[in-house]
Parts: sequence; structure tokens; C-alpha cells
Amino acid sequence: MKPASLAVNEVSWAPHKSDQPVLHPTSFSVDAGRVLGVVGPNGAGKSTLLRLLYRFQKPQMGQVRVGGQDIWAMNARDSAKQVAAVLQEQASAFGLTVREIVRLGRTPHRSGFAASGAGDEQIVHAVLEKLSLHPLADRNFGTLSGGERQRVMVARALAQEPQVLILDEPTNHLDVRHQLEVVSLIQNLGLTIVVSLHDLNMAAGVCDDVLVLKDGHPQGFGPPQTLLTDALVSHTFRVAAQREQLAPSGASHFSFSLPNETEPQ
Repeated sequence: MKPASLAVNEVSWAPHKSDQPVLHPTSFSVDAGRVLGVVGPNGAGKSTLLRLLYRFQKPQMGQVRVGGQDIWAMNARDSAKQVAAVLQEQASAFGLTVREIVRLGRTPHRSGFAASGAGDEQIVHAVLEKLSLHPLADRNFGTLSGGERQRVMVARALAQEPQVLILDEPTNHLDVRHQLEVVSLIQNLGLTIVVSLHDLNMAAGVCDDVLVLKDGHPQGFGPPQTLLTDALVSHTFRVAAQREQLAPSGASHFSFSLPNETEPQ
């Protein structure tokens, strides 16, 4: 798997042409191998943007390019070799084992109803090894914990051999330990990654760049250390945000409180 650049140019989307856009024109670029975090309050347009990136919904305007190629100018199979997604909603496993779930990731690389070949099985084996899933390979997916299931879904995505990986709220509903496991995974995959996150402190710690959305409008894009100011975070999330430096590491951490309701938002 070799990461590729991602360039998004003025993409927007609405349910119907006459409707108010859910996502207004948005542009950004991610260099190969970097991690972009998409943050914003509920209803900001984060999931809508991700759906445009993994080709679930077509932008009404604009382009999405991976390695310079427009993903909507290629067929769905070729696009699935470029971009893979791990969603919040995990599909029913229908009694499949972990190995069988991961093997599904090879589907875009097979012709028609062809069975898995030796090359496919080598890739499945390597992905199970990378994510430390071999001890669970023959377990029924439905018997796994939430954190284990999340690792399996990431493994299935990696089996597609994508250049860009999209993660929609990968830490949602996970306990602290499993959240940390997912964060570690993100940092060590070596792919171009776009991840939506609720936790600003996690985004600042994991991501190379951050895109902030509010009500479908981009509020800013850039490195979290410079972009995520008290003023921007307070305005976007309608809270009183304060960034603090943590000693001795020098890392920063946001604390939040409800704003004084007499103050303008």
C-alpha cells in the first residue's frame, strides 16, 4: 500500500438541487501519508463530506482527486482500489469469521465471481498480522468486542490496498482503552487518512492537519497547533474554550465550559 495525495476542490452537496446545501463549497488538500482530521459539532457536515470522498454520494459541484485522478471519472471498482472507508455503522456479519470479513476487502481486485487466489490470501494474512488479528482469525465476528470489531473493519479496508483511508468517528462508542488502540493504529498505518472526530484534543494529538466545519461551512483548515485557537473553537462549538499547555511535555489541551449566555455567540 502506497499513500497518495488527496485534493478536494469546491465540493458541495444537497439532497436535491433545489434544497439548501448540507455541505457548502469546501476545498483542501492532503499530502501523501498525512492525517487530516475533520471536526465540528453535530450536523456540521462531517459525514456528508466523507461520503463524497469514498464515493457514496456524488458532489453536486467540485472534484475529488486521489493522486491527481478524479475518482468520479473512474468506475466503482477502480475507485475502491484507491479509497477505502471504515464507517460508524458496522454491517451484520451473517456468521462470518474475522478472516472471511477481511477477505471481503479483496473484492475490488477480483474479476466477477472469481475465488480468492494465492495473492489475495497472502495479503489477507499480512493484514491480519499487521493488526495482530491472527488469534481472532477464526472467531465469529459477532462474538468480538467493540474495539476488536473496529480493528477487523480497518483490516478489511486495508485488504483493499487503498491509497486513501476514510475513518468516520472510529472511536465512537469505544471505551478509553479501545480509543487509545484506534489512535495508535491511525498513527502507524502509513496511509493518507481522513478521519472525523468529536474529540478536539484527540484530533490535535493525532492529526497533521484539521478541517473545521460548522453548519456545512468550512471554518478553517491547517495544522491544529495554529488553527485551533480559543476563538475559533468557542465560535464553532458554542462553548467557552481555553487552550492550556501541559508541562513538561509542552502539549496543549482544551478545556471547555458553557459560555455566559449574555455574551454574543
